[in-house]
Formats: sequence, structure tokens, C-alpha cells
Amino acid sequence: MKALFIGGTGTISTAITRQLATMPQWQLTLLNRGSRDQQLPANVRVIHADINASDEATVAQLLADEQWDVVADFIAFTPEQVARDIRLFTGKTRQYIFISSASAYGKPVTNHLIDEATPLHNAYWGYSRQKIACEQLLLEQLRQDGFPATIIRPSHTYDERSVPMAVHGSQGSWQVIQRMLAGKPVIVHGDGTTLWTLTHNTDFAQAFIGLMGNVHAIGETFQIMGDESLTWNQIYQTVADALGVPFKPCYVPSQWLAETGRYDLEGGLLGDKTHTVLFDCSKLKRYVPTYVQKVRFDQGVRLALDYIMSHPECQKPDPEFDAWCDALVSVTEATRQQLKAL
Repeated sequence: MKALFIGGTGTISTAITRQLATMPQWQLTLLNRGSRDQQLPANVRVIHADINASDEATVAQLLADEQWDVVADFIAFTPEQVARDIRLFTGKTRQYIFISSASAYGKPVTNHLIDEATPLHNAYWGYSRQKIACEQLLLEQLRQDGFPATIIRPSHTYDERSVPMAVHGSQGSWQVIQRMLAGKPVIVHGDGTTLWTLTHNTDFAQAFIGLMGNVHAIGETFQIMGDESLTWNQIYQTVADALGVPFKPCYVPSQWLAETGRYDLEGGLLGDKTHTVLFDCSKLKRYVPTYVQKVRFDQGVRLALDYIMSHPECQKPDPEFDAWCDALVSVTEATRQQLKAL
């Protein structure tokens, strides 16, 4: 069977690419800019093009003689990009897989357990609203013309290149790790007691591959995530334990963090991570009965830290974020002292 991945070297897609490359029944081609070719398995074919920057006719010419069993776009974020994919791949693939987001679910949820029927809306995050619009476009195209779409909603998926943190700067989570190692407080939104679900990308990959070429998945939506839910306090404590340092939280209300206007925290927190999210993945497990979470978070964190500590390119300092955290800690402590004096 033949698969085309648009992207294929990101957090989610890298693990799928690696696992699929070991399966002799699949021939995998990536369409991307080629910036990470050296990390790809030898038997993965690459077509070099930036689909979101190139002229559509140029991309169409590159793919003119191709037919696919599965096309999966890991870098489509807007309805315009999905509409382009529909034009490019109508009649050229048996299945088109779109990567949406669990952040599209309306929060706070009316039922504590989220499944694929949970209503979609997000008043805080434009990213999520764009994903919702993409889903709506694909479902309309499916109803009108039979476009063979499958929609995937991941939650917080991570790999060996980064450690999941709720509040971090534009350079990723390394500066939070650095603060822990230096014995400095780290910013935790709210009181750290809301539940969150984290999924290692290798677990995500096994579920995703189980939906590829699955005729029963056409026209369906699936959320893919692990079964393990932790509070944010547990998440940060697990990271600190793996580093061998104390966890020193500085609790800041999510609304205050959002009002700073920094690091997309209004969308990322108020539109997502502030709320407890528990997922019902029973639909996924009916369609992919072999799927089971294999990597606990404490295991995944140690894998990630081992990789990050041995790869300097993952250690991106962010002095601006560090100074911002110091200022928040100072303001929060001063406010706490003022409250005690009332």
C-alpha cells in the first residue's frame, strides 16, 4: 500500500514515519521541505516542496502521476489549506487523514468525559477555531462528493525532543527545565490540580497506523490519546523527580497569565489547559482493537530528558522568558503578602 505524508517529521508524524517504515506492506513518501532528511529511515522517499508556500500548480505537477491509498496532512491548519488538499487529492487517494485538535472541544465541558460527539467551540483560541472550520469543510465535502476523509483529534502529544509544560516561552520547555535545575520557582497555572492527558508519540503512532487504510474509518472522527491522566502538579513533580531536584511551584491564576498577553496563553490556557480533560477512547479501540498505551508519562519524561541532555540543539535558552518568570514570581509573592496583611 502507498502512503503520502505531507510533513512527516514533526512531533506526531516522526513516530508514525519511523514505525511505518518498518512495515513491508507500506511504501511511504513524504512531501516536505527536506529540512530533516538526515533523520529519516533509508526506505522513505521524499518529494521536496513546501506545500504551504509553493504554487498549487507546481505541487500538482510533482504529484501528477501518483495514486495513493492514504494521504495524511500533518501541516494543514486553515480551511484554505484543506480546500487546496481537496483539489489536489480528489480522485487520487482512497483515504485523506486530517489532523485536527482536541483543543477544538468546548470548555469547560458539560460532561466530564470527552468523546467524539462533544460539541466543538473555542472562544479563546483562533488555532482551534481554524481546526473546527477545517473539519466542517471536510465533512461537507464528504457529504456532497464522497471525499474520503478521516479526522483525527490528538491531545497533548510529546516526543523525545521536548518535555511537556503548560507555561513556557517561544523556545520551548528547556528554560523551564533550566529553572528547575537552578532551584528557581516555575510558573504553574491555577493551583495545579486540574487533570491533563499526555500521550507519547510512539503510542499515538500505533493507533494512527491502525486507522490507515481502514475502510471503516472513512467519514469518521477519532480522538487519539493515552489512558493516563495526571494533575499538572503531578506532571511537574514527575519532571522534577526525573531531574533529581525539588519541585518549586509558583501558582498564578490562569486569567492573570492570559492577561499578560504573552506566549499565546489566553488560547493555550483559557481555551485548553486550564480545564480538566478526560477522554473516552472507546471508539478508537473498537476500530483499532490492538491499541494500548505502552509509555507511562514517568517513562516518557526520562526518555525525553536523556535525549535533550545529550543533544545541545534541544537546549534553547530563553532569557526573555526567564526574566518574565522572575517578574511573575516577584509580583505573585508580593500580592500574597499583601493578602495576608488584610
